[in-house]
Amino acid sequence: MNTLRRSWKWLLLLALVAGLVARSRLVRVPVLAHTATHGPLTAEVMGTGTLEARVKTTLSPRIQERLAEVLVDQGDAITNGQLLARLDDGEQRQQVAVAEATVVAARATVERVRADQARAEAVLRQARLDHQRVEELVATKVTSQADFDKAAETLKVAEADLRRSQASIAEAQSQAVTTEKNLLYQKERLTFTELRSPYDGLVVSRDRDPGGVVVPGSSVLQLAATNEIWVAAWVDETAAAQLAPDQSARVVFRSQPGHDHHGKVARLGRETDRETREFLVDVRVDTLPPNWTFGQRAEVFIGTQHKDEVVTVPETFLTMRDGRRGVLVEDGGHARWRPISTGLSGAGSVEVLEGLKEGERVLRPADGLATPLRDGQRIKIP
Repeated sequence: MNTLRRSWKWLLLLALVAGLVARSRLVRVPVLAHTATHGPLTAEVMGTGTLEARVKTTLSPRIQERLAEVLVDQGDAITNGQLLARLDDGEQRQQVAVAEATVVAARATVERVRADQARAEAVLRQARLDHQRVEELVATKVTSQADFDKAAETLKVAEADLRRSQASIAEAQSQAVTTEKNLLYQKERLTFTELRSPYDGLVVSRDRDPGGVVVPGSSVLQLAATNEIWVAAWVDETAAAQLAPDQSARVVFRSQPGHDHHGKVARLGRETDRETREFLVDVRVDTLPPNWTFGQRAEVFIGTQHKDEVVTVPETFLTMRDGRRGVLVEDGGHARWRPISTGLSGAGSVEVLEGLKEGERVLRPADGLATPLRDGQRIKIP
């Protein structure tokens, strides 16, 4: 009886296992199917980067002064030459006024020494006439040698006075030029109290508010030019030989994961990161998503090779067995694994060179199904 009981237990267990095996073979597993198509395919190199402006500027003062006014805020559009912020200009205006008064005084000095020169020239002419008359009288013995010596001395004094007047004019004119240069310098420093935009663009951030003292080099506003915006993407160095300027690209922003933006390679970086072995590729974007921001992430797909008519399947349907690529193909309600030879890949699809024909359906487990499909397994296509 004990032997009989043990036999029944084993028979029951074997029947249960056989039932489970039969059920697993007879049950139809839900799958997703895709029909292999024939059409164009572009091979792509992928990189990840951020949206950046080619030209960015930190707007800071050139002199130390109190910040009187900030006329723009973060996100405002700006134009070339627009007044963005203003420093307290009271002291600098006084410096300009002092420089203007100094210029007036220097010009008056020039006029005065010119008048002295005219007087010296008149005295010199008279001294020459007197010297000439005395010289003639000495020749006729009408006057004495002492009178001649006195006239000669007077002539020398008049000539010296004229030279001194001429030197004074040169000095006064030089001083006038100096004061005029100082006036220009003070006026130029007065312009330093106005912070203006160097180009058309956008205020990225506002770093200071009125009331505080700012110093040269301290940031008041962060600006960016909007005439040229691109995605600076990091690309693996192994793709360097395939890339060139002006190659077509598509950009997918993470704020719009299902939308492609057309772009073009603007320039290639010439330095590879020593740690990640990647280099920068700048891709100019034709259109931007709504509410774009500098620094937002994006994936860049750069087209490197194109074929017009090839058989393609999505990369998600590919499987690996024994180191070979293959796909599960629908065969009379069953899944059959088949090795294939692949070529170009891009935009989520791969070229099938051998092993699959146009119109055949490839399979993969339905979403949520954890176990992989087996060769020969019965399938159910929704």
